[in-house]
Amino acid sequence: MERGKMAEMESLETAAEHERILREIESTDTACIGPTLRSVYDGEEHGRFMEKLEARIRNHDREIEKMCNFHYQGFVDSITELLKVRGEAQKLKNQVTDTNRKLQNEGKELIVAMEELKQCRLQQRNISATVDKLTLCLPVLEMYSKLREQMKSKRHYPALKTLEHLEHTYLPQVSHYRFCKIMVDNIPKLREEIKEVSMSDLKDFLESIRKHSDKIGETAMKQAQQQRNLDNIVSQHPRISGGKKSKKEACASSELEVKNTSPMSEQDSGILDVEDEDEDEEVPGAQDLVDFSPVYRCLHIYSVLGARETFENYYRKQRRKQARLVLQPPSNMHETLDGYRKYFNQIVGFFVVEDHILHTTQGLVNRAYIDELWEMALSKTIAALRTHSSYCSDPSLVLDLKNLIVLFADTLQGYGFPVNQLFDMLLEIQDQYSETLLKKWSGVFRNILDSDNYSPIPVTNEEVYKKIVGQFPFQDAELEKQPFPKKFPFSEFVPKVYNQIKEFIYACLKFSEDLHLSSTEVDDMIRKSTNLLLTRTLSNCLQNVIKRKNVGLTELVQIIINTTHLEKSCKFLEEFITNITNVLPETVHTTKLYGTTTFKDARHAAEEEIYTNLNQKIDQFLQLADYDWMAMEPGSKASDYLVDLIGFLRSTFAVFTHLPGKVAQTACMSACKHLSTSLMQLLLEAEVRQLTLGALQQFNLDVEECEQFARSGPVPGFQGDTLQLAFIDLRQAVQPLRWDSMENLSKSRPCTGTGTWFLWVLFL
Repeated sequence: MERGKMAEMESLETAAEHERILREIESTDTACIGPTLRSVYDGEEHGRFMEKLEARIRNHDREIEKMCNFHYQGFVDSITELLKVRGEAQKLKNQVTDTNRKLQNEGKELIVAMEELKQCRLQQRNISATVDKLTLCLPVLEMYSKLREQMKSKRHYPALKTLEHLEHTYLPQVSHYRFCKIMVDNIPKLREEIKEVSMSDLKDFLESIRKHSDKIGETAMKQAQQQRNLDNIVSQHPRISGGKKSKKEACASSELEVKNTSPMSEQDSGILDVEDEDEDEEVPGAQDLVDFSPVYRCLHIYSVLGARETFENYYRKQRRKQARLVLQPPSNMHETLDGYRKYFNQIVGFFVVEDHILHTTQGLVNRAYIDELWEMALSKTIAALRTHSSYCSDPSLVLDLKNLIVLFADTLQGYGFPVNQLFDMLLEIQDQYSETLLKKWSGVFRNILDSDNYSPIPVTNEEVYKKIVGQFPFQDAELEKQPFPKKFPFSEFVPKVYNQIKEFIYACLKFSEDLHLSSTEVDDMIRKSTNLLLTRTLSNCLQNVIKRKNVGLTELVQIIINTTHLEKSCKFLEEFITNITNVLPETVHTTKLYGTTTFKDARHAAEEEIYTNLNQKIDQFLQLADYDWMAMEPGSKASDYLVDLIGFLRSTFAVFTHLPGKVAQTACMSACKHLSTSLMQLLLEAEVRQLTLGALQQFNLDVEECEQFARSGPVPGFQGDTLQLAFIDLRQAVQPLRWDSMENLSKSRPCTGTGTWFLWVLFL
C-alpha cells in the first residue's frame, strides 16, 4: 500500500513537471525550447509526456475549431474580398511588369553608362593611388639618378651626401617596394664604390705629384730666388715698396684660396699646365700648380664614412714611400749641376705639397709627422751631398752647387723648415771648394811659370807702363824718371801671379756669399785659403820651377828678383782682403798671410840653386883642365879653360846687378871658394905623383888669373880684398920662397909623390 502511495506521489510529481514543461513550451520562444525538451528526454517518462502533449494539442485544436466556427462568416467575407483584391493585384502585377520591362529597356543604356562610370571611377581611383605612390617614389628615383650622375662625373663627395639623404630620408617612406629593397641592398656597395673611386683619384693624385715634384720645386725655388732679389733691391733702396708679393704673403693668399675652395670641386687631379716664366715676370705660387681637390674630397669622404684614420694612415704611408724615392739621388748626379738641381727640385716639391696639406687640412698630417720626414730628408740629403760633392773637381761646379744649396735651404726655410745643418754642411763643402781652387790655381800658376820668358818686362810707352803698374803695386822713382823704352826689374809672371792671387781671393769670397757668416768669419776663411794657396800651391810651383834640370842661372836670378817683389806685395794683398771684408788686420784672432815666408823660402831655394849651378858650371869647366904636370916650360898665359871659366863668371855676375847685394856677393864668394878648392884638389889628386917647375908656373898663371878676377870686383859691395881671400890658401900653396932656389932644386931632382909635394910646401 505504501508502494502504491509512493507510486502515486511520483506520478503526481511527474505530472506536475510535465505540466510545467508544457507551459514553458507554450510560453517560450521556439529558439529556446531545446533545453526544455532535453529535460524531458533526460527523464524516463517521456512517453507519458508525449501523451499529455498530444492531449494538449487536441485541446488547442478544439479551441481553434470553435474560434473558427465563431468567425466563419467574417472569414468568408474576407476570402471574397481577398479574391477581389487578387484580381486587382493581378492587374497591378501586369502594370508593374510592363513598367519594369519598360524600365529595363530604358535603363540598359544607363547601366552601360554606369558600368563605364564605374570603370572610370575605378581607373581614377587607381590613377590617384598611383600618383600618390609615384609622388613618394619619384624623389627616390630622382635621387638615385642624381647619385649615379654624380658618381659618373666623379663628384664623389656630393654623391656621398646624396646617398646619405637617399638612405635616411627617402627610402624609409617607400621601403615596402621591391626596387627600394634593391636600392637598400646596394647602398653598402655604392659606398664602397665611392671609397674605391675616391681612393683611385687619390692614387692618381699621388702619382701625378710624384712625377711633377721637380716642377713644383722648381717653381718654389724660382719664387724664393725672386724674393731674395726683391729683398736685395729693398735693402739697397729701402723706400721702394709694393710690387711683387713676398713669399709668405703669396703662400698665405694661396692657402686662403684653397681653403675657400669647396671640397666638391669637380676639377681633375694633377698638375696644372704652366708656361715657363721669364725671370722678370711673376712666378706663380708653387701651390697654384697643384689641384688638391682629390685629397680634400677623399679626406671628406673617408671622414663621413668613419674611416678617416684609415685614410690618414694610407696617405702618410704612401708619402713616406715617395719621400724615400725622392731622397734617392741618381748615381751620376755629381756630373752636372742639372742633376743636383733636379734632385733639389724634387725634395722642395715634396715638402711644399706636405706643408700645404698641413695648413689646409685638419689633422691629415701634423707637425710631428712633417718634422719626422724632414729629419729623414735632411740626413739623407746631407749624406748624398757629401758623397757626390766629393767627386767634384771643378770649382765652378762646386760654387754653383753651393749657390744651389743656399737657394734650396732658403726656399725650405721660407716654409718653416730648419736648415742650419745644411749651412753647416756648406762649411764642409767650403774646404773641398778650397781644395778644388788650389788644384785649379796650381795649373794656372804652372802655366804662368812655364810660359814666362824670365826676362824683365820691356816698356815702350806710358800707356803700357800704367797698365802694368795698375796690375801690380810697383813704385820706383828712378824707373819713372827714365826715358822710354825701359824695363821693369821683374818678368811677366809677377803681375800675372799677383792678379791670380786676387782672383783666388775673389773666388773664395764668392763662396762665402749668402752663407750668413760674419765679416770676421769670412775674413778668416779667405785668409786661411789664401795662406794655403801661397804656402802650398804657389810654393810647390816655384820649387818645381827652381828644381827643374833645364833652368838656367838667368832664370834663377829672375826668380829671385820676382819673388822679392812678390814678397813686398804681400802687404797690398793684406789691404785687399781688408777692403773686401772690412775686418782690420789688428782685430783679435785675425789670421796673417804667410806669403812672406813662401817667397823667402822660394828665394832661398833659388839662391841655393844658383850656388849649386855655379859650382856645377865651374866643375864642368874644370873637367876641361888638362895640366901636363911634367911640362918643362910654362905657357905664356893662363889656361884656356880657366880663361873661359873666368869669362863665364864675369858675364854671369853681370846679370846679378838686380839681385839683392848679399845674394850676389854670396854667390860670387861661393863660386870663388869652390874654384879655389877645386884647383887645390887638382894638385892633391892621387894621380899627380910628380910635377915640374914649368907645370907649377903654368898653374901659378891660372891662380893669378883667378886673383885678377877677384881684384876686378865682379860684384860690387866687397870691402877691400875680401873676395881675394877666397884664393889665399891656393896662393900660399903655389908661391915659392925663391924661384931660383926652387929652380935649382927642381933641376937636380924632380918632386915626386904627394909626400914630396908636401915637404916642398913645408919647405916654402
